[in-house]
Amino acid sequence: MTDTEHESAARPGASRATLVAQLRALGVRDGDVLLVHTSFRAVRPVDGGPAGLIDALRDAVGPTGTLVMPSWGDDDEQPFDPERTPAAADLGVVAEQFRRLPGVRRSAHAAAFAALGPAAAEITADPLPLPPHRAESPVGRVHDVDGLVLLLGVGHDADTTLHLAELLAGVPYRTRKHVTVRGPDGAPTRLAYDENDHCCARFALADDWLRARGLQREGPVGSAHARLVRSRDVVAVARERLAREPLLFLHPLGECEECDMARASVPGA
Repeated sequence: MTDTEHESAARPGASRATLVAQLRALGVRDGDVLLVHTSFRAVRPVDGGPAGLIDALRDAVGPTGTLVMPSWGDDDEQPFDPERTPAAADLGVVAEQFRRLPGVRRSAHAAAFAALGPAAAEITADPLPLPPHRAESPVGRVHDVDGLVLLLGVGHDADTTLHLAELLAGVPYRTRKHVTVRGPDGAPTRLAYDENDHCCARFALADDWLRARGLQREGPVGSAHARLVRSRDVVAVARERLAREPLLFLHPLGECEECDMARASVPGA
């Protein structure tokens, strides 16, 4: 156990009631559709661990609300199985525990999200979206229903809604990706596609844009700093900026290999 983990274990965990009160103070309400990106390491300690945090999130949106989390896997070489494929390690323990809960619906494709609540079927029903965060995707459906994005212990560099904004803005860059699916005969089939992908670090610019307009609520949830914003506001402010500077989210040439690859795909680059 690291020193940080010892310190965390020594502190009393945030109770379910405390977490719900913090989420309410942030602006989460009964009936919300809430897309959550989270780092449990940032939120802990929590009574009940990751399951306790999920319980608090469910309480905050209530029985008429819908909780949504990213749920894609790590392995692009094997067909995705919504029942068995673990959530990618970098999505964290909360996403993995959430997708296992009774009643959770999970997309039946490799760009999966998981959802629980009345809007879950609508949000996860689309077939494989390529690129993964286009309008006909779980992220797009959260936007359609005027859902909220909760960044819990993470920043906008983890905000998949900004990839949706890129596509709606028509950014010119794409990088080649692959995914393995099952063909009509059930055999694994490798598909190539082009995705608006890069390092995502400059997604952090959205903080200042949203704060300047009073569109982002911020505050503590457990030990984490949390951000809450409407999906439509994220998309709207990003599209305004990208309309003026389509390569805004890419690092200057030579500073980042992933961003350089994206720049190289731009016609005439």
